Amino acid sequence: MLLKNKKILITGADGFIGSHLVEHLVSEGHDVRALVLYNSFGSRGWLDSATLQKKIEIVAGDIRDAQSVRAAVKGCDVVLHLAALISIPYSYQAPESYLDTNIRGTLNLLQAARDLGVERMVHTSTSEVYGTARFVPITEEHPLQGQSPYSASKIAADQMASAFFSSFGLPVSIIRPFNTYGPRQSTRAVIPTVITQIASGARSVRLGALHPTRDFNYVEDTVRAFVATAESDAAVGEVINIGSNFEISIRDAVRVIAEVMNARISVETESGRLRPEASEVERLWADNSKAKRLVGWEPAYAGRDGFRRGLEATIAWFTDERNLRLYRPGEYTV
Repeated sequence: MLLKNKKILITGADGFIGSHLVEHLVSEGHDVRALVLYNSFGSRGWLDSATLQKKIEIVAGDIRDAQSVRAAVKGCDVVLHLAALISIPYSYQAPESYLDTNIRGTLNLLQAARDLGVERMVHTSTSEVYGTARFVPITEEHPLQGQSPYSASKIAADQMASAFFSSFGLPVSIIRPFNTYGPRQSTRAVIPTVITQIASGARSVRLGALHPTRDFNYVEDTVRAFVATAESDAAVGEVINIGSNFEISIRDAVRVIAEVMNARISVETESGRLRPEASEVERLWADNSKAKRLVGWEPAYAGRDGFRRGLEATIAWFTDERNLRLYRPGEYTV
C-alpha cells in the first residue's frame, strides 16, 4: 500500500520524532492530520516551529479521551501512533499516568481504528521492552522484560496492538525503534544532555551510568522506517526492530561527542541520574535484518561513521543559539 492520496493521522505529532515525521510526509506532498496534546497555552510543541506549517492540519486532543481520539481518526486512512509518555525516570514517580496514556490511550486508538475502518496503523514500541539483552544482536523474538514502569506499559500496549490484529484483523504493524537521537530531542536523553552542557561552556559533564550500551538511530532513519513500514503489506501483524546494528557504550558515545565538538571534558556521575540497579537496561544492540527483509529499510547512518555523521548534524542544530536557548543545560530533566 502506498501512502499517496491517503489521509494520514500522526499522534504525538508535537514531539521529537513525531514532528520530524510530520515534516517529512508533508514535504513529500502527503495529506497529514497532526494530533497534538491539548493545553491551555495553545502550544503545538515542535510543530510551532515546523516548516510547511500551513500545509498541516493540526488538531488538539488527548489520546486518553476516547471521544477525542475517535474525532481525530475519523476520515483518516492511515494512523501512525507515536503519542506516549516516554520518560523512564518519571515513570518511577507516576506509574499510573503511564497506564492511562500508554495503555489506555493505545486502546482508544485501536478501537477507533477498528470501528472506523482504518486501512493501516503503525504502533510505536521501544527497545526498552527487551530489557537487558539476554543475547545480541537482539531479534524480535527476544523475551520482553519490564524493567521499569515505562517499559512495562509499552509491553502492554504492544500486546494490545497484537491482540487487535489477531482478534479483529486490524491491519496494524509494530515498529520498535532503538534509541533515536537528533535535533529537537529532550535533554531527558543522554545525547542532548551532553551536547547542551558542552555547548553552554561546561567542561565537567554531569551524567548517569556510563557503562550501558545502546544502539543509536539518527532521527531521519527512524522517520524513513515509519514510512517504509506503513507502506509494506508484509509488515501487517509483525513486530519490526529499527536499529543501526551498531553498539556503543554511553562512555564512548560521550567521547565521540566531545571529539566532534572539539572539547576536552571530564564526566561526573550523579547518583540522582542513576536508575534503580535492577531497572537499568545494561545492553541494547539491534538485529535489523527483519526490517531489511520485510520492508526494505536499512539505516543511512549506520556504524561508527554513520553515528558520527548523525552527531555532527545534531550538534549543529543544538549549538545554534536560537535552539540552545530553548534548553536548560545541566539541569536534570526527568
